[in-house]
Amino acid sequence: MTTQQPGDKSGTPQWSSRYAFLMAAVGAAVGLGNLWRFPFQTGQNGGSAFVLVYLICVAFIVYPILVGEIAIGRRKGLSAVGSTRELARDVGASPLWGVIGLIGILASYMVLTTYSVIAGRIISYSVMSFAGEFANTAPEAPRSLYNGTGHAVFWHTIFIGITALVVSRGLIKGVERMVTILMPLFFVMLAGLSVYALTTGAASAAIDYLFAPRFNELTPDVLLAAMGQAFYSMAVGSAAMITYGAYLGRKENIAENSAVIAAADTAVALVAGLMIFPVVFAFSLDPAAGMGLIFSALPAVFAGMPAGPIIGGLFFFLAFIAALTTSISMLLITVVFIQEWWGWSRIKSVVILAIVAWAAGAASVSFHGLAEIIDFLAGNIFLPLGGLLGAIFVGWVVPRAVMRDELHNSSNRFFGYWRFLIRYLAPVAVAVILVLGIAAKF
Repeated sequence: MTTQQPGDKSGTPQWSSRYAFLMAAVGAAVGLGNLWRFPFQTGQNGGSAFVLVYLICVAFIVYPILVGEIAIGRRKGLSAVGSTRELARDVGASPLWGVIGLIGILASYMVLTTYSVIAGRIISYSVMSFAGEFANTAPEAPRSLYNGTGHAVFWHTIFIGITALVVSRGLIKGVERMVTILMPLFFVMLAGLSVYALTTGAASAAIDYLFAPRFNELTPDVLLAAMGQAFYSMAVGSAAMITYGAYLGRKENIAENSAVIAAADTAVALVAGLMIFPVVFAFSLDPAAGMGLIFSALPAVFAGMPAGPIIGGLFFFLAFIAALTTSISMLLITVVFIQEWWGWSRIKSVVILAIVAWAAGAASVSFHGLAEIIDFLAGNIFLPLGGLLGAIFVGWVVPRAVMRDELHNSSNRFFGYWRFLIRYLAPVAVAVILVLGIAAKF
């Protein structure tokens, strides 16, 4: 493997524009959790008080890590493992720091195997909604319409196939072309569905539930929930931002781009609440039901509203876009690593990795314990561990001068604040998330 000097992008493709990078990065960050986990967490944990704590966590914990991960990738222009490993060598540290990228890749690939099963179900619900199959059904009926291992595996296969097809086309013709089409469509649909929900549903109740401050509910558990939600929402620790940063031009301002990514991810989560909860309260559904509500009552409720089949179909198509752009990043970062370290072609890497992911996902349909194990290892251990090691690496191992050079178009004041946060606050906070995530299992 050859090392690259700053700005040396020979042999490495680059995003065609800042817009393309932002759409890809926002697509990687915005996932299914934005559409239901964040809104439900907000409603259950103090409304706008939770949002305020969440925003503080994003700004002072997650954002510094996001900046650092993108900087690592751009510095070396390699896979997540290659970039961290070679940067460590450059600064006289152990190449074993490359484990940061490996942990993130493993976490992302493991999540992909079960994520695609849920995403396949979303495709099915979108098709059934457009076809009017949820019309005149009871709130508990939609779940019964999606039964059988064969049904789940079929739609899981479709989703994995779409993801693999996009990644097989490469960075520019595949990933960039897809995200620059899908993400604007996603934003338009999200805004349109939110306006529809607010004008036809219980808007005042939803706004009060989400945004009315209830500071008396701010317990230590709520503070920790906000911190965890902020961390998991931004794709840090997953190797996605290191990999996407590898294709970013030297002239781009990492700090500004990271701020846009964080703001867009948060805005999507907030607007999603305005899309879901007016309907929830208008039909007296349980707002604490979470994902179960999405796959049970909501399809039937949408079907009973004006233009219901279209609205329901669009809602699940919106969720499909969020799932697809995230899964593309999960598969891409793994493919890039395999190409770089094993010398496989892109097509060979995509095919083999897609088949293995499909097999693991199909197995999890029948063996639910497998999905729980994968979710625990990837979500509770690997992701926060990768984020923790990444913060330590950037803050304590990579010299100040190297990071200052990479963040060359940011002010000295910003760099000083960022370096303090990445060295002290971020590692401690992510360590807490890691410990609590492991403790929750036992």
